[in-house]
Amino acid sequence: MARRPGSIAALFVLSLIAVPIGAVIWTAGGIAGLNAADWAAFRFTVWQALVSAALSVGLAIPVARALARRRFRGRSALITLLGAPFVLPVIVAVMGLLAIFGRSGLVNTVIGVLGLPPMTIYGPQGVILAHVFFNLPLAVRMLLHGWLAIPAERFRVAAQLGQPVGRLLEKSMLRRTVPGVLAVVFLVCTTSFAVALILGGGPRATTLELAIYQAVRFDFDLGGAATLALVQLGICVLAMAALLLTDVPDALGAGLDRTVDRWDGSTVRDAAVLGLAAMFLLLPLLAILQSGLTGLERMPVSVYAAAGRSVLVALASMTLCMGLAIAIVTHGRTWPRIVATLPLSLTALVLGTGLFIVVFPMLRPSSVALPVTALMNALFALPFAVRILSAARDDAEAQFGRLADGLALKGWARMRLLILPRIRRPLGFAAGLAAALSMGDLGVITLFASGGQETLPLAMFRLMAAYQTEAAAGAAVLLVALSLGVFWLFDRGGRVGAGT
Repeated sequence: MARRPGSIAALFVLSLIAVPIGAVIWTAGGIAGLNAADWAAFRFTVWQALVSAALSVGLAIPVARALARRRFRGRSALITLLGAPFVLPVIVAVMGLLAIFGRSGLVNTVIGVLGLPPMTIYGPQGVILAHVFFNLPLAVRMLLHGWLAIPAERFRVAAQLGQPVGRLLEKSMLRRTVPGVLAVVFLVCTTSFAVALILGGGPRATTLELAIYQAVRFDFDLGGAATLALVQLGICVLAMAALLLTDVPDALGAGLDRTVDRWDGSTVRDAAVLGLAAMFLLLPLLAILQSGLTGLERMPVSVYAAAGRSVLVALASMTLCMGLAIAIVTHGRTWPRIVATLPLSLTALVLGTGLFIVVFPMLRPSSVALPVTALMNALFALPFAVRILSAARDDAEAQFGRLADGLALKGWARMRLLILPRIRRPLGFAAGLAAALSMGDLGVITLFASGGQETLPLAMFRLMAAYQTEAAAGAAVLLVALSLGVFWLFDRGGRVGAGT
């Protein structure tokens, strides 16, 4: 009985996936075969996702280590700002990347002064660069939670023994944490759409997501789109199976939640690592702000109404996402967690088309545009929330589960006294992430919304389509501010008093 909420939540998520995909396959009259272009898209998708994940996590390890080892003024603000790229709307972030790495961007300007040939951001290298830009912050935060979960007593034991922290503590933590982070980043990169569309530079850099878009938008080949969506689903299942096979149990034991006093590592080296990471992640953000501040006064009044709708949708989406994530994570079974990761491998275009097919005979699609958008945003944020909370919940059970059993703590009492206090910090991070991702989403809403129901990303997109460039830049700044604002609000709420 205690595990029933997790099973119900997983079945609900599974139905949200199966029903739309089934509707698309039914309407198409079945699935289709893969042609040469589809196989090329498959190979490129897997290759760039592997390279992007390896680079993102490899670069995130020294950054997370530096943040875990150092305490300095402004550290909390830096942690929040370093997370900005992942929660930014993709279109807005790509605009910032082009301002720094584009043909006339800052990097090429410096290269030109040095007399070197210019670099191009278009092609496979641009796709990988953008994926590292987006996913490095996510990897840093997930790894940082791993470092902060190491009991302070273990560091004191290492100091007394005169042993290196890396060999005794960090290696064990990384062996347990890195596979999960790699899996999440890999799956995020397999569903790349806007990045491949803008920076891909042609057939050589076509992802499965982009191939699905082309099948639906230009060919209306629903059978082909459904086939490619099932291929993405297969990639997700294989990645999660590999993660389960490499799962390593926690061997660090419990602690008393004392503040960690670190003595190891070079302060200068950590400062250099954090400085380089901040430059790479924050310069594009500054470029966005610089270009958009002058456009704020040119925005129509309707943009502010759209911003209000986006905030309401984001709060509703976050609430639903966290409810599902907590139900799935706190009841311990493996199969609900696998189901929760499936949305990572699916495309909003196929699910949105399927929902449109399901809703159209019964309701006017525009009448349910905002609820459907909140539902889909919660679905696509769920894999991140489950992955972020799973490790913290499992650690709490491993460290204090026997004590809770001895005290006969079950149900809500166990949740209130054991689980929630131990997952407070990642819970705030996951809630902020879910709300921010919903704020910047431009997916299902484009299929359902009509006049008076647009969200802020859709309003910005329509301003861009109408060649109101300055107003669109102003809307981008407003979107960035709101996305970072909701992320900071929940993330900070989880970290206050949690020793970070």
